Amino acid sequence: MQGEKPKIKGRANPVIQDSYLRIHHSLFAILNCLDFHSHNSVAVLTFPTDAGYPRLTGSVLSELADLLAAVRQEGLFRGVLIAANSESFAVGADVEELAALDGIAARNFAQTGQALFDQIERFPVPVVAAIRGFCLGGGLDLALGCHARVATYESSFGHPGGSLGLLTGWGGTQRLPRLIGTNQALQMLLTGDRIPATQAMTLGLVDELVASRDLIEIAARRAGQLAVNGEWATAQRLRI
Repeated sequence: MQGEKPKIKGRANPVIQDSYLRIHHSLFAILNCLDFHSHNSVAVLTFPTDAGYPRLTGSVLSELADLLAAVRQEGLFRGVLIAANSESFAVGADVEELAALDGIAARNFAQTGQALFDQIERFPVPVVAAIRGFCLGGGLDLALGCHARVATYESSFGHPGGSLGLLTGWGGTQRLPRLIGTNQALQMLLTGDRIPATQAMTLGLVDELVASRDLIEIAARRAGQLAVNGEWATAQRLRI
């Protein structure tokens, strides 16, 4: 956020520190929606605490795209975390913003999210969602676009749009069935029911459950592990 001193956590790495500072200073003027720091050579993009339950507005999507582009251009981070604030991961789009869109603008907004989440899925280093609290609607679509999901035990997941007669437009209807199976995905998408973290883990929606205090440390560790093992290389080849 504007006015905050850059933060570099974990083991000191002068090259990564220099890269981090270049990104921070180049984007300092536009960091309004997300916080950015480095943890053990992993870039951490965090929804700010003062956002409460974070919404994926057009501004947030644009800033997330700019930050990821900067990380990609530097080419020195071994992974990326998209992380919850102290209360929650993203809980979907801003309903008031959506209500103000006409048909063409709504289509463009949907395509913006789709393109961004496709970019995350094909990002050259692992992108891990670090989830606590709620992960709902478009926020779940964002997490599904990541290469792994680490969540706290008190997290919950869902697509509440189903209870309003709405279906997500950011790729969740495709990624969720591929991950947990068609029957379970339909249950979540059509009913709007939320599932707890333990059930999400059983279904394969979440890769690891952790205590809240360990979320960033363990999610960053998973990103680092994915970056160096054969599983990551195989997954990337399958996406080509």
